Parts: sequence; structure tokens; C-alpha cells
Amino acid sequence: MPPESVAPPAVTDDDPGGRTVRRLVTVVALAAVLPALYLPGRVHDFFDLKIYMRAMRWWAAGNPLYDYAQPDRVQGELYFTYPPFSALLLRPFALIPLGAAIAIFTILTVLGVVATTRWLVRPVIARHGLPRVFVITVAVLLVLAVESTRETITFGQINMLLVVLILADLLFAVPQGRRWAGVGVGLATALKLFPGIFIVYLLVCRRWWAAAVASATAAAATLLAAAVAPNDSWRFWTHELWATDRVGRTDYTGNQSLFGLLSRFTAPDKPDRLIWLLLVAVVTGYGLWRAARAARVGDHLAGLTLTGLVGGLVSPITWTHHLYWFIPAVVVFADAALGTRPSTAPAPSSAAVPSTVDAPSAPAPTGDDLGRRRRLAVLAVATGAVIIYGVVTFYDWGVAPVNTDNPWQFLVRNTYVLLSLLLLVTLPARPSVPRPETSRPATEPEKLHQMDRGPE
Repeated sequence: MPPESVAPPAVTDDDPGGRTVRRLVTVVALAAVLPALYLPGRVHDFFDLKIYMRAMRWWAAGNPLYDYAQPDRVQGELYFTYPPFSALLLRPFALIPLGAAIAIFTILTVLGVVATTRWLVRPVIARHGLPRVFVITVAVLLVLAVESTRETITFGQINMLLVVLILADLLFAVPQGRRWAGVGVGLATALKLFPGIFIVYLLVCRRWWAAAVASATAAAATLLAAAVAPNDSWRFWTHELWATDRVGRTDYTGNQSLFGLLSRFTAPDKPDRLIWLLLVAVVTGYGLWRAARAARVGDHLAGLTLTGLVGGLVSPITWTHHLYWFIPAVVVFADAALGTRPSTAPAPSSAAVPSTVDAPSAPAPTGDDLGRRRRLAVLAVATGAVIIYGVVTFYDWGVAPVNTDNPWQFLVRNTYVLLSLLLLVTLPARPSVPRPETSRPATEPEKLHQMDRGPE
């Protein structure tokens, strides 16, 4: 009797054990790299946070807030430069030890990174059926690896508080037409002026209600600070705000703005203001035009990302820790590179209730579409690599003003400026999937918001 033939095992990609091991190895490898990236930042030793704390103690002792100055090897002298409303929030830290303040700032920054990264990647996970816990974990580790995050943590900066306020507003409250939409942007503007560019964004998007709320919130916070500290508030808004020498040397490589790029050509002299203003006008007009177009098709993440990049370019001073906006840009690129995930669910029966949120099955990608997605994937990877390596982490740019006098120096010393300009042109806008209509009747402010905001 001939032996029975044994069929070979079926080939399958279903290997949950192997996938788990690969994911675990990826997470451990990323976590192991972080200390090496943070090691150069140890020299910062929470320098900016120490300025905040010493300025608050100086102020609490009865001295004028904006008289505080601290020597610095690069900038000469550094001052407390934030608006009075920021000083009100920081004032309680004068009562606690420096070590406690460092711990609080670091923990809050890390929590802000986790929360905002989750907000950015959850829609991508849902659209493409990606493993949720693994993708969020990897994304958080990568965001912690980015130079702007490293500089924020090691300097003891408040940037993540601003990012949380802005993203909560522009990703959730504003698109949903909430009555309090604009409060986050308004508070962020009162804290550090730079987020005022997002009020302009709301205006160009015809989000009249949210823009009004943001402006009123910023004004109310500013008036509150003026009521508590009238002399310091008057001095800030009439003098210190316009004294650009208080914030440091504009030609230093860490200043990744258009004004910084121009300053590195003319150092130690200041660049021509007319040329700078012309560049600011062109970049602002083009960047906000693209941001408004992205918002109209429902891509609020691309819209706010483009706006953040514009703000970084046109501000006279944009330190590397200000440039969080490369991170959502990578998410936008990655999402667009993944394409539309084909629907694998069975077709609904005739008795099924139709859904307004089920996207139709995507057609097979064409050659042009595959080529476009490859280019977007390259942009995502290249942008991620640049912002992780950074501009200032692994270089000592010295203390003396030095002209940019060759193409290589121009490229290296202005990497983030050039990357921001590239992203203004190449960042895609992804049309949104329709959402189910809510049965809750709109309130009067929401009706006004919906009437005035213009087409989506």
C-alpha cells in the first residue's frame, strides 16, 4: 500500500508571534537610541527654565520684571522676553525649588508629546487599519527623538503647552463648530505672541466666530495681566516688544527664520528690512493661501501645519525648539503616501442601513498614483531624518558672527528655513471623509460660525 502523501503546510502571512517580536524589537531599538540623541543637549542644563525661575524670583522680590538680565556666551545677555500673561502663569514657580520646577516642566512636556502625537496619528491608524498601540508608541518615540522636542526638554521651554492649546483648538473645537472654538489659540497668543499667526489663519479660512473668540481671549488675558502688573505690562507693550536685541543675535544658526537666513549673509550688520518684508509678504500670502485651500477640502491638519511653517519663516526669531510643525508635516506626508485603504468588508445587504461614513472601495492605484505615493514617502522619510539629526545638536557654531560665504554653509546653516519653504510647496491636502451629521441642534454661536465660515 503506497504511503499517504502529506500536503505541505499552507504559506500564510498570519504570524502574530513574529509580528509581536518585530514590533518589540523596533520599540526597544528606538528607545535605546534616544539617550544618544539627548546626550549633547545635557549642556543646556535647562538654561531657559532657569532664566524663567530667576526672573520670577527677581520679580517677586519687587524688582521690575523686564530689568532682569543674565549673561550668555553666545547672545551676550538674555532677558525675560515673554508677555506679562506668561509671567502670571510662571510666578508661582518662584515659590518652589528649581529641581521641582524642572521635574514638572519635563513631565508636562512629555505628557504633551504623548497627547498631541496620539491626536495626530489616530486618524491615520483608523484610515489604514494600522496596529494602534504599536504605531502610537513608535510615533511618540520618534517625536521625542526630533531636535525641536529635545531642545524643548533640555532647555526647559514651554512650547508643548502652546502646541496642546493650538492643536486642541484647530483639530477639534474649530472643525466641530464649538462655541469655545478659538480659546486655545487666544490663550497661546497671549502667552507667546507667535501663535497669533493662527488667528490670521482662522480669518483667511472665514472662521469668523473662532477668530473673534481667539482675539477676545487674547485681549482678555492681556488685560488681566495689565490689571495685576500695570507697570510691567505698559513697559512690555510700549518698549520691550520692539527691542529685538533682547531676544538674542539674529545671525546665530539656531535662528531658523527668513530674517536669520538674511542676517547670516550680512553679519555682523543687520539685513535690509525692505528685502525681508518683501519675502515675508510673499511667503505669508502663498503659505496662508495654501493653508486656506487645505482647510476648505477638510484637511485641517495640513492647514494648521502650513500656517505653523509660515509663522516660523516670517518671525524675526525662530529658534529650533519653536519648529514643532515639521512633525505634523511628516504625518501628512505619511498618510498621503499610504493612499486610500481599499474596503475589505462584505457589501451590505439591501436591508442594511446605509452609512454616511463608509468610504467607497478605492480603485487599484495607477502607475502615476504609485509614483506620487513613492515621492510622498521619500519626503516623509527625508523630513523625519533631517529633523531628528537637526541643525544645532551636533555642531558648535561658536560665538562670533560669521558670514555664510559658500553653498555648503548656506545649506547647512539654513536647513530648517529651506525645508520649511520646500514643505510650503509640496505638502499635500487630503480631502476628508464625510462625517455623520449630529442630531444635536446647533446653538446660536454655532449657527453664526457655520454661516460665516464659508465652504468646506
